[in-house]
Amino acid sequence: MSIHFPNGLRKPVYFWLFLFTCTWLLSNYSFTLYKALGARWIIKFPSAWEWQLDVWISSFMTWLVEDAGFGLFTFRQLTRFLSALIEAPYNAMRALLADGFNSGLGQHAVEIFPAMSWVAITLLLVLLALCVGGRSLALLVGGCFLYLATFGQWQSAMVTLASIAIAVPIGVIGGLVLGILAYRSERFERLQRPVLDLMQTVPIFAYLVPILFLFGFGPVSALVATIIYAMPPMVRVVLVALQSVPEPLHEAGRMAGCTPRQMMWRVLLPSALPTLMVGVNQVIMLSLNMVIIASIIGAGGLGYDVLAALRRLDIGGGIEAGMAIVVIAIALDRLSQAFTKSDSSPNQSFGFVRSKPLLYFVIALMVTITMALLGKVWPVVQNYPEPMVLTTGRFWDEVIKWININFFEVFETVKTALLTYFLLPVKRFFVGIPWAWGIIALGLAGWRVSGAKLGLLCAALAGAIAANGLWREAMIAVYLCGVSVLLATAVGIPLGVWAGQSESANKILSTLVDTLQTLPSFVYLIPVVMLFRVGEFTAMVAIVIYAMAPALRYAAHGIREINPQVIEAGKVSGCTHWQLLWRIKLPLAVPSLLLGLNQTIMLALSMLVITALVGTRDLGQEVYIALTKANTGQGIVAGLAVAFIAIIADRILSALAKSSQARLGLVT
Repeated sequence: MSIHFPNGLRKPVYFWLFLFTCTWLLSNYSFTLYKALGARWIIKFPSAWEWQLDVWISSFMTWLVEDAGFGLFTFRQLTRFLSALIEAPYNAMRALLADGFNSGLGQHAVEIFPAMSWVAITLLLVLLALCVGGRSLALLVGGCFLYLATFGQWQSAMVTLASIAIAVPIGVIGGLVLGILAYRSERFERLQRPVLDLMQTVPIFAYLVPILFLFGFGPVSALVATIIYAMPPMVRVVLVALQSVPEPLHEAGRMAGCTPRQMMWRVLLPSALPTLMVGVNQVIMLSLNMVIIASIIGAGGLGYDVLAALRRLDIGGGIEAGMAIVVIAIALDRLSQAFTKSDSSPNQSFGFVRSKPLLYFVIALMVTITMALLGKVWPVVQNYPEPMVLTTGRFWDEVIKWININFFEVFETVKTALLTYFLLPVKRFFVGIPWAWGIIALGLAGWRVSGAKLGLLCAALAGAIAANGLWREAMIAVYLCGVSVLLATAVGIPLGVWAGQSESANKILSTLVDTLQTLPSFVYLIPVVMLFRVGEFTAMVAIVIYAMAPALRYAAHGIREINPQVIEAGKVSGCTHWQLLWRIKLPLAVPSLLLGLNQTIMLALSMLVITALVGTRDLGQEVYIALTKANTGQGIVAGLAVAFIAIIADRILSALAKSSQARLGLVT
């Protein structure tokens, strides 16, 4: 029986089959070749050729902090000045929301003015939600903040909210400035693009190492790391929003005699405001995603509570604190989305927040002072009564305990079978790939997908990983990420296809995806560790759960975006339901599926450093060790290696998506 490929696919299939066969043979017999030839370089990059990039970076950072100067001031003075600029508003915001304004320290501290009461904050946010989104949004926001008070998470939540209130404006303003500069200068945009790629692909932990070295342990370092992590999407959104402004508006501005500054601030930015608010939403969500990681270097708040619960393996406490972060994320997400809508809302009588923000500020000030005075008379107004605090900690502990007692043998059987017959063989395959052939294979893959330029980029990035002595760790990272992405797409794509064809399934699965994307990544580790103990299998399960959302979302989007006329033509041609799915819908959804695969890989790679806490031995572990030792060189080099893997995957999959769109006639 022979297999006949279509003429257009015969050469690509043969190419990929040849590449995989060569890789498999060299992976299995590289050690044999090393023994036969006595050439250790076959399996390990020669030590004499290794770059000392980590040493150079560490030396440079030491010089920068201790000796570097800029005329009248040193670099250390500059970092202290920046710290003061960030720390002053943060302390004021934290005092306003959580600690109160005090005079003196310790036991001698005297309260000047208390922090805003839980009633005042909830009332003001409910009023804001009512103004911009109506009654349903007001009920949602009120319920979210009432949850924080009812379940004893208020104080930590306000510390977290203080960090968000400082990081988000700085991230939005910085992103707006960089986006405008990129729009005005194509050269600046080209220079900025690789920097943004690195900022979004380098693991978050890698940011923490140099930031900790420069700014020290404390909330300032946490805020700087949050801003760096959350700013790139805003820059990209600003650039896209400005480029999408219709040409007639440009013409109208020029005819009105607008200067370049007036054109930007009075024509382009106001017309692009709905899209810009999407960027603001992304900054808020990414800032909340950094809450737990930033707590490692002194952020405090809910992130510290989750981290402490993970260290104690306190399932109930970790889930409660994690759900508090989700609740804040939901409230802020819905509020920011409400601001993106047009002014023609059904609540015109409450439209003064947009038209008269000063009036809202006066009302907020009056409510704050009134509630502070009432709190002196009735303490329940200032602080939620402790006897009324609820907890679900014991419930979650009992649930995990019951699952362990009743299903331990099942879990162990599944875990052992997957490790023996799937995970370990795949790991041996990737770890056995010789570094030289890996570089050549990636170069050939890039060349086959998009030409010599991409091939050289892939080979150069793979060569940089090998030259820094991280080839084995990189292959373990690729194995762990690859297996997790395979399982995540195997689950996510069928669910996404189902959601794309069923409105009821779409509602249920959209809620599931929203929850998965707002739940902090650390929270996944707590129940998974309790069920499966530490190890690579545990890391894989956590990555699959965390990274599944994009595969599901993009698959549903791809199915829903298919032209109904194409589907109708298939029905008229007599196609059955399964023929419509396999021969029309899925082929047309391939570009969306590839984009979903791209995003799944990015999330899986971002989770690698976090899973280092449960016993992996990959690049994530290298970054985590560097953080514990404050070794800036090691942390940055390992982080760059992860970023290089992400860039290779991103460029290849993006090129495949574009070629797929071109082949299907979806783009010219």
